[in-house]
This record gives sequence, structure tokens and C-alpha cells, in this order.
Amino acid sequence: MRIIVFSDSHGGARCIAEALMMHPEAQAVIHLGDGERDMAALGSLLEGKRLIAVSGNCDLYSDLPAEALEDIGGVRILCTHGHRYGVKAGLLRLSYAAQEEGAQVVLFGHTHIPFCEQTMGRWFINPGACGGAAPTCAVVELQNGTVSCRIVSISEEEK
Repeated sequence: MRIIVFSDSHGGARCIAEALMMHPEAQAVIHLGDGERDMAALGSLLEGKRLIAVSGNCDLYSDLPAEALEDIGGVRILCTHGHRYGVKAGLLRLSYAAQEEGAQVVLFGHTHIPFCEQTMGRWFINPGACGGAAPTCAVVELQNGTVSCRIVSISEEEK
């Protein structure tokens, strides 16, 4: 199963749309906050896809949950914006939360810095910022309980 992960679009619905058109085979779309309005603007591009979204620190008055725990393709995934875990200072608090939830994959944003690495016994993936001068997203592949990921530049070739 292919999942496209976005965060911090901050008004960049066009970049999300571009990435979705680049990866039409994606079965799920996850937005990690700071772009609730952007997701609402995508309409038909999201049809038939599983959609998961959480609120970020800039999603004021949002009805979205602060985090989500999802089981997808036999993998338990913790989705959060990251600001409540102080991710700009490190991943330790987020790692403890993932451990408590039994998550094998942790998806977070907030830093605007793309990151995809297996550490502390689980995958930590930050798709970077979908809004801004160098928009990125993450492409996560789940197959038979295994995880692979890559960061994709939306306006250029893959990194």
C-alpha cells in the first residue's frame, strides 16, 4: 500500500494536488497539520482514498484530532503534528509516546525539515513542508508489515 504524507502546507493546496497527481496509485493520504483548509480544497483528488488528518499549531479552531493512531497494512502508525512533543528539540518525547502506543511508524511535521529514518526501534518520518519555496512530501510503502519511505520534492525530481 502506498501512502502520501503531507504536513505544513500553510496554504499550499496546489502543491498537495500536484503530488497527488504524481502518485495517483496512492491508497491513503495523511496530512499532519498546519493545512486543514488546504485538504478541504482538494475535493475529487481525494475520492476513493483513505484520508487521515490531524491538527497543527496553526490550525486554529480545528475540529481535527491532535493525533491519530491508525493500523494500516498491518503496521501501527502514530500521526501527530509534533509541536506537543517538542520535536524541534529532539525525538525522545515522541519516541516515548510511540512506545506507549505500540506504534511502529511515527509521522510528524512542525519542523519543516524532511526526515525519514529508522531509529530507536521504529520509523520516524517527517515529510517536510508542503508549502513554501521547496515543497516536499513523503511516500511511504507498506508491504507485508514492512515499511519503506522516501522524501519527494514536489516541484522537482525525487530526492
